[in-house]
Amino acid sequence: MTSGYDIQQFLGSAAGAVTITVAIVLYILWVVALWKVFSKAGYWGILSIIPIVNAIILIKIAGYSGWLVLLYVIPIVNVVLAIIVAVRVGANFGKGGVFSVLWLWLIPFIGYFIIGFGQAQYRRAQ
Repeated sequence: MTSGYDIQQFLGSAAGAVTITVAIVLYILWVVALWKVFSKAGYWGILSIIPIVNAIILIKIAGYSGWLVLLYVIPIVNVVLAIIVAVRVGANFGKGGVFSVLWLWLIPFIGYFIIGFGQAQYRRAQ
């Protein structure tokens, strides 16, 4: 005979497994998209696998110092920095501000696939 606790534990475990699976799939998609973007920008694509390093390289592609990655730990500043980096990365790939904010900041999985696998060429904006 099962108690309510056993069923809750089972449902929690199943939900946890689904969550972990979805997170791994999304991370793999993120790595694939960034790999192509890094390659187009002249960096080693394999650097997209390492979590903090990929943020540093993305900031460098935007034209800033890699040390700015430290600002991602400050709660409000990280949102502002993410928007700025998205706009600058978009500009360096010839995309406008609306594209950058919508696709590179709000829906980055799709946006970086568009840049990485599309016709966009990296040229550092001044």
